[in-house]
Amino acid sequence: MIKTGVCSVTFRKESVDTIIKRTKQANLDGIEWAADVHVQPGDSQQAECVARKMKEAGLEVLSYGSYYRARATENGNSFETILQTAKQLGAPSIRIWAGIKGSEEASEKDRQQVTADIQRIAELAQAQKIAVHIEYHGGTLTDTSESAKQLVEDINHNNVKLYWQPAVGIEVSERVKDIQIVKPFLKHVHVFYWQEQDRLPLAEGVGAWRQYLHHLHLKDPHEDQAFSIRVCPG
Repeated sequence: MIKTGVCSVTFRKESVDTIIKRTKQANLDGIEWAADVHVQPGDSQQAECVARKMKEAGLEVLSYGSYYRARATENGNSFETILQTAKQLGAPSIRIWAGIKGSEEASEKDRQQVTADIQRIAELAQAQKIAVHIEYHGGTLTDTSESAKQLVEDINHNNVKLYWQPAVGIEVSERVKDIQIVKPFLKHVHVFYWQEQDRLPLAEGVGAWRQYLHHLHLKDPHEDQAFSIRVCPG
């Protein structure tokens, strides 16, 4: 089943109530809530409040965007605190980042440490029936499709999947090739349209996204794959 939604971090200056209202008006399924602004780790009262408001609005919590960096020495919040907040929020998955170094910079020891930490947190999350999903992002071990594929294969855990988003600075054809490499491991897709660092209206990227969605095969109503929409204003 395909589900559509927004990432609340895109609207970091907006209130929880406003984001819920806009999501409902857009006839979307739900929201991924950001840990750095709307539902901070350890804030049980806020997590439970947002969960209640989502239920009242008939919306789903699609994920908890934690920004936890695997094996980082200064994560700010322990994964255990993040996991407890995600549970109170009713999130089925937690979005994390694969370390603090890109694939070219990272040593083999760095990769092993990131892999081990994600295996650790995947076990913790699985015990709470919550999945761990790794964002496809520059400056981490998912900065290329090949590195992302290797990472997930090294982790080798059924509770770990990938996000995908268009890598900045490459052509549409190269992004399509990336999709083919990581597709077996995907669970979420971040949808936006940028040209280099310029954030453009999503409507301007319809042609590119038609190609991405074609290769993602997200048209199958029986495919259990969710994707969240990150709307970036121009």
